[in-house]
Amino acid sequence: MLKELSIRNFAIIDDLTVNFSEGLTVLTGETGAGKSIIIDAVHLLAGGRASHEFIRHGATKAELTGLFLIANEQHPIYPKLEEAGIESEEGTIILRRDINEKGKSVCRINGKLVPLSILRDIGSTLIDIHGQHESQELMDERQHIHLLDYFASNEIRTVKEEYVQCYQAYRDFKREVAELNMDEQRIAQRIDLYQFQINELEEANLKIGEEDALLDERRRLLNFHKIFERANLAYEAISGDLKSLDYLGNAMNALEDIVELDEQFKESAELVATSFYALQDASHQIKNVLDELEFEPDRLNEVEQRLAQYQSMKRKYGTTVEEILSYFEKIKEEIILLQNRDEIIQNNEKKLVEMEETLHKLAQELTKIRKQCSVKLSEAIMNQLRDLHMEKAKFIVNFESLHSFDMNGKDYVSFYISTNVGEPPKSLPKIASGGELSRIMLALKTIFSSSNGVTSIIFDEVDTGVSGRVAQAIAEKIAAISIQSQVLCISHLPQVAAMADQHYLIRKQVEQNRTYTTVSNIDEAARIEEVSRMMSGSEITDLTLQHASELLKLADIRKQEMKNILA
Repeated sequence: MLKELSIRNFAIIDDLTVNFSEGLTVLTGETGAGKSIIIDAVHLLAGGRASHEFIRHGATKAELTGLFLIANEQHPIYPKLEEAGIESEEGTIILRRDINEKGKSVCRINGKLVPLSILRDIGSTLIDIHGQHESQELMDERQHIHLLDYFASNEIRTVKEEYVQCYQAYRDFKREVAELNMDEQRIAQRIDLYQFQINELEEANLKIGEEDALLDERRRLLNFHKIFERANLAYEAISGDLKSLDYLGNAMNALEDIVELDEQFKESAELVATSFYALQDASHQIKNVLDELEFEPDRLNEVEQRLAQYQSMKRKYGTTVEEILSYFEKIKEEIILLQNRDEIIQNNEKKLVEMEETLHKLAQELTKIRKQCSVKLSEAIMNQLRDLHMEKAKFIVNFESLHSFDMNGKDYVSFYISTNVGEPPKSLPKIASGGELSRIMLALKTIFSSSNGVTSIIFDEVDTGVSGRVAQAIAEKIAAISIQSQVLCISHLPQVAAMADQHYLIRKQVEQNRTYTTVSNIDEAARIEEVSRMMSGSEITDLTLQHASELLKLADIRKQEMKNILA
């Protein structure tokens, strides 16, 4: 559940920390007091879209922090945290999001910086926000199959995972086959191009390491005269007229003669001897190289031409020799495929047929499971709708078969409803009113709340536009959901407020020409007054207070009855 929410410099909120408890928390207050701002903050913590306009005037950034407690060790959030490399201690999850003046966000989960996509993924397993416009999801028939599969998740999960895996393999293979089955002219052009490239690369005969060796050789050829001159000078200094080696030999002999007479010269004698022999070896090496050195202008031309060939191949086929050779092997394989395409096409078509047969069997199994679960979903929704005073409603799940496979199989699923006696069920988006859509969505939330794993469900004025017995029914449904999951609810209905386990009053006040939003957890007496205000408007009388008190007592009794039923 959401245990604590901290908000700083967000909209008209300066600095606010709110603690929440289990069950149903209701937030009430006058229109414009800032109730929805708190829900906006939670929405951003769950990965919602940010904007610099959220930052309080005069501040440089907005800071949002949410503390969540997860009691269920099998909660689906843990695999996601592990995949993202995020540690969690004793079921504690801290989401933090800072929004700067440019609308950019810095997101953290348990102190670790994460991209917005991971915050959104983690947040979706913690928070489910249902606003007064979210019922429009039901208006998109493409979403209906996902709602049905969610309801049937236990029965359908294994088969659907297998189907999706097979479908993705089928789709990828079909794309490869389509590329191979291109028209004859394009194939001929592709073969000619590949053959030209293969011939050119075979003729070039590029080798790894050769280019570096050629660059070294070119450097030597370009500097031949300098190399010869300086090497000859070194040789003459060692073994020529300057007789450096002879003098060093004389020094070595002289020291060897006195070593036996004075041990102090032993180390010096060894160093001089070592230097003499090393210098002698160097002289021989230099002489051998000098004897072999020969200016070869033709060889320089050959090296330049070969290096130019390497550069030409790089411009055409890759930035490195390794990339070029890899491309060479690739096109050799592809030209074989193209040249033998008739046999390959036949094999591919046979394989496609086999894959389609497998997909068809899995799709049939999906359809079978969906149709079985659709009956259960229809019954469950109609039971919920009866509680929401849509007793005459008839809800069915309509199935149509697609001509081709998609990610969900071959089913097109749409919800049909009839709200009036004697009228046949029709597509829900075409005939359901706004109030009916809200009640249907609330029915779905009630059905799903016990199994979806979400720790906190938020209702943002979903009860707008209803009253009387429908309002009471909605209040009881929201309260029923709160028995299974923590529920935060913004409401203008006294019936919903009366069901609260925790009641926060949101006020807006002005101090020193600045507007502030305050949140207070009100006691029983204040609750009676607030519910009275919600019932009567601005004028509170003894009678409205009496009615409010009675409504709260009846709500407590009804809540206890629901808990006993669900226990």
